[in-house]
Amino acid sequence: MKTSVIVATHGRPDSIRRLLASLAPELATGSREIIIAENGTPAPMELSLEGAALKHLHEPRAGKCRIQNRAIAQTAGESEILVFLDDDLIVAPGYLAAVERFFDTHREFAAMKGRILPAEDPEKKVGPMAAYLDLPIVDHGEEVIEVRGVLGANMAFRAGVLKQVGPFDERLGPGAGGHEEETEMSQRIRQAGFRIGYAPQALVYHEVDPARANRERFIRIARERGRCRMLHEKHSSLDVILKNAIAMTRLRIAQLTGAGLARIAREERRLAIARGMFDGLAG
Repeated sequence: MKTSVIVATHGRPDSIRRLLASLAPELATGSREIIIAENGTPAPMELSLEGAALKHLHEPRAGKCRIQNRAIAQTAGESEILVFLDDDLIVAPGYLAAVERFFDTHREFAAMKGRILPAEDPEKKVGPMAAYLDLPIVDHGEEVIEVRGVLGANMAFRAGVLKQVGPFDERLGPGAGGHEEETEMSQRIRQAGFRIGYAPQALVYHEVDPARANRERFIRIARERGRCRMLHEKHSSLDVILKNAIAMTRLRIAQLTGAGLARIAREERRLAIARGMFDGLAG
């Protein structure tokens, strides 16, 4: 089984080097390769990986999906498993072996949603504002289960499935619409009759960056998600108006009942997504 690891990166040299160091022991053995897919920078950063081959693609234009699609083409159809990781995390020991074991053992699944835990305690790092960190945390427990979708920070696919359903939608994701690329891909996979599984042993640890604990950023990102949702899903005007009304009501109830900051943040996020969908409806 040949496995290709694709890491899209933009402007995080220290983070990508930490990730490479965590992957290095497993890349030195077995039929595995890594492709660094750098985008949105004027020149490629200097990277190396001792004991393993490293392919480094560079695209000055921003666009995570565009560079990921280029990276997929670089595998030349030789890989059976395509793993996608974000650049601001590290993998647990034995991560790649766990991914390969998941696909070997669970033939019923065409795609994998990996486990993502914070590298540090968010509340100890940033206090109550941890509610606004918006980290892509995934923890469905210790058992393999079927799930509706993957999450871009830690996901993998059987290569033949991506060949069948097509590449990532380049209107979406960082550098384009901003978000929702993995949601749209998950929908296509399910519509094609394939199944997605959660792999608890495919574990990564996400950086806790205090700069992310910002309410304004949190709401802006949620609103962008709503706009992206309108690019790849069909929603009527009535549906969008109803979602906005429900979200506003839920937030107001949370505020009036003195709900905690975590609950308030969730309702603010819901409302910002609904407002973003309204933005998408308008234009």
